[in-house]
Amino acid sequence: MTAPFVFDAHLDLAMNACRGRDPLQPAADQPIVENEIATVGLPDLRAGRVKHLCAAIFCEPSFNGSVGYADADQAYAMARTQLAVYQQWHAAGEFQINGLRGDSTAIDALLLMEGADAVRNADDLAFFAAAGLRLIGLSWLATRYAGGTGQPGPLTADGVALVAEIDKLDLIHDASHLAEQSFWQLSEIAARPIIATHSNCRSIVGDDPRERHLTDAMIRRIIDGGGMIGINFYDKFLLPADEFGKRRATLTDVVGHIRHICDIAGDAKHVGLGTDMDGGLGRQHIPEDIATSADLPKLYDALLAAGFDDTAARGVLGENWANFFDRALVPSPVVPNGEVPQARGLGRA
Repeated sequence: MTAPFVFDAHLDLAMNACRGRDPLQPAADQPIVENEIATVGLPDLRAGRVKHLCAAIFCEPSFNGSVGYADADQAYAMARTQLAVYQQWHAAGEFQINGLRGDSTAIDALLLMEGADAVRNADDLAFFAAAGLRLIGLSWLATRYAGGTGQPGPLTADGVALVAEIDKLDLIHDASHLAEQSFWQLSEIAARPIIATHSNCRSIVGDDPRERHLTDAMIRRIIDGGGMIGINFYDKFLLPADEFGKRRATLTDVVGHIRHICDIAGDAKHVGLGTDMDGGLGRQHIPEDIATSADLPKLYDALLAAGFDDTAARGVLGENWANFFDRALVPSPVVPNGEVPQARGLGRA
């Protein structure tokens, strides 16, 4: 029996490269940044059989004096810098933007924009789509398009217009970080699928004034639309609020979120991984069973031990996301670095 492959639907690789790390190196060889011990490197991904991932372009806004972009032009420049990182890795054969390379060394990477302030207009969106962007979330904190985590609010008029442009380009909507009001508006007007690449269950975590997690009704809406939810490995997002800080999260907590989504869905086909393990987190902030991405296959054993069958466990680790994108991706005009566009669908391990 072949080992299951892994699809991680949310990693901030380029952001970390811009912060002084080298994600092409093993996590153990990467420097500690802002007290964060690295957990993701290319060798770790390969060792963990991570065959596919969603590679985020994340431009952090300036907030309460933090370093970040102050306007759309600055966000656009940051996004272009991160895009160039992924294009460089693509050209080197380490990652394959948007498609099936057919060899065992490159990892398939679907480009995801987390927060849309870098999109100044429709032409910018078309540019990023042509460069490989396949998924986009309107907010992180609030943007000029939508309410976001900790900053509730509706879609703006510009946000409604951008949703229409996203649909025209056949991109996929990522609802992680959307404020609840914006989420429900998006669910009413979007023509393309809605997913949540790295969100957990509000009913488990508990009180959620920042609206970071999904209510059961939001989970049901994503499932009913044929979408997917990726489980975030940040311990604060895994543990009930009254347990956070008192113990480390474990893979048992990850399984609990997975099981809750499966119970709502009535099957195990709408949940996968979106670990966000490198998204401003360190090793001390993820399940204690996991040191790096090389350990992700441990979740397969944890799922079997919890009563999931082999098909369901393989689905959660990778097949569910791969099947979703086989359905949801359309023929792409992508020409990264001037190369021939890639075909629809994803390769299998």
